[in-house]
Amino acid sequence: MTLPQFRPPHEGDHAAPGGASSPHPYGAVAPSGPAIAPEPGPIRGAGSVPGPSAPAAADAPGIQVDGVHRAFGSVQAVAGMSLTAHRGRVTALVGPNGCGKSTLMLMLASLLAPDTGTVRICGYDPLTHPAEVRRLVGWMPDQFGTWDSLKVHEVLSIVGRAYFMPSADIRQRIPELLAEVDLESLATQPARVLSRGQKQRLGLARALMHRPQVLILDEPASGLDPSSRRNLQRIVRSVAAGGGTVLVSSHILTELEEMADDVAVMDQGALVDQSSVRDLAHRPRPWRLESASTTRLHDALAAVGLQDVAVIPPDQAVSGHAEAIVMARDEEAAARLLADLVRADAALVAFAPSAGRLESAYLSTEAAQRKGAL
Repeated sequence: MTLPQFRPPHEGDHAAPGGASSPHPYGAVAPSGPAIAPEPGPIRGAGSVPGPSAPAAADAPGIQVDGVHRAFGSVQAVAGMSLTAHRGRVTALVGPNGCGKSTLMLMLASLLAPDTGTVRICGYDPLTHPAEVRRLVGWMPDQFGTWDSLKVHEVLSIVGRAYFMPSADIRQRIPELLAEVDLESLATQPARVLSRGQKQRLGLARALMHRPQVLILDEPASGLDPSSRRNLQRIVRSVAAGGGTVLVSSHILTELEEMADDVAVMDQGALVDQSSVRDLAHRPRPWRLESASTTRLHDALAAVGLQDVAVIPPDQAVSGHAEAIVMARDEEAAARLLADLVRADAALVAFAPSAGRLESAYLSTEAAQRKGAL
């Protein structure tokens, strides 16, 4: 559906970003790239203490990908992908099914080699320094595999030993992590009795066990209940607050927006858009208006030059109020529209985005328009 563009009668034309002319101060212009969640204090042991690494990598980005290609036979999974994810920030990796996100993450975790191009983790090449990269990276795949016969605490103990952690550190780290992911009561239970969501939480603890500097999460919220999803966001933000680099892929865009600082959009194996979450405030998105009066909302919209906007009467609207959807060029334009409608006596009871910043940005891409995308 194409939403109308708007001009209040008392304001003239405004210049759009890049010098293009916008027909009114609310109207949408061509998009250019998530709100940053409040920074929580570091969570005990959730990644603020980095593992050992060589000084040569100290000032390099957490993740650097340049011109990477990877094919599986005739299928080109990753095609010229370039990406930078910085330390101290959470980067959301978004894209339709089959766009190459998981293949890219496998290469970052040193579990798959690129055909061409370069990958660097804190300055290290996974091909030439796999041990250093694996010491630096915490990897949580989208499908959690575990040793079903082992107890929950034994799973983490084996991971700790695989990373050559001292025995005393392992003994201290396990109860810390089980408390963070709310699995303390299941510590002595075999992993096979865990639910899907509990296995996801154990997978997160496993990725954090050795205090990685780079955390790579593929669909970490899958199967989690609302409380566990909120805790996941808290842990992810804590890792970044401690100076770590986090790359997280998910199809739950509203939750990604709450935890991410930056967003990278992949399509057909390549980067097609990248921005900070904060800068997405300057992109177009739709806004939902709710009013106590159908007539007053219709008249107010006409008064500000939006007479073509359809008003849904209360008996047809989910909210029970008169509703309308309008597109604003950015959040400043939305604020002006709100002020103008209040002055025009629109009897507004609600005025809010009808989609999040990240969702609106993704849905504006060609990737989202194809059948089956996301």
